[in-house]
Amino acid sequence: MTGVDGDVFTADVMKETFDRSALGSLRVGEAVNLEPAVTPATRLGGHIVQGHVDGVAPVLSRTPGQRWEDVRIGLPDPLDRYVVEKGSIAVDGVSLTVARIDASSFEVSLIPTTLAHTTMGRRQVGALVNLEVDVIAKYVEKLVGART
Repeated sequence: MTGVDGDVFTADVMKETFDRSALGSLRVGEAVNLEPAVTPATRLGGHIVQGHVDGVAPVLSRTPGQRWEDVRIGLPDPLDRYVVEKGSIAVDGVSLTVARIDASSFEVSLIPTTLAHTTMGRRQVGALVNLEVDVIAKYVEKLVGART
């Protein structure tokens, strides 16, 4: 971030960000999720999220529940090997648990707090979202691959 003025922030963006993310599809004034980075003194009570974008996929469906909403999202081929049921994935920077997965998509269940306080509560079917897969899975794959 290069500046903050009330609830508006400015940031420098590189070509890599536009090439790998859905940032280019956003309109001026559209909300994004921001979360402060974990520090060495911060309690780590959830998933490890770096804020990187590994791919982009569309929201495929939204199914309301009693106090939650199930959201199905496309899963690009290069990323499917890193996504497992009950594992973690970040969608638009929001760390979520994978509820279900199939060959070309996965589903997350959003609690009321996530629906109310993140962009995931407003992403409609067809909207592109940024995906960040589990960094530990990527390192394990690289280390195991280096041994074979």
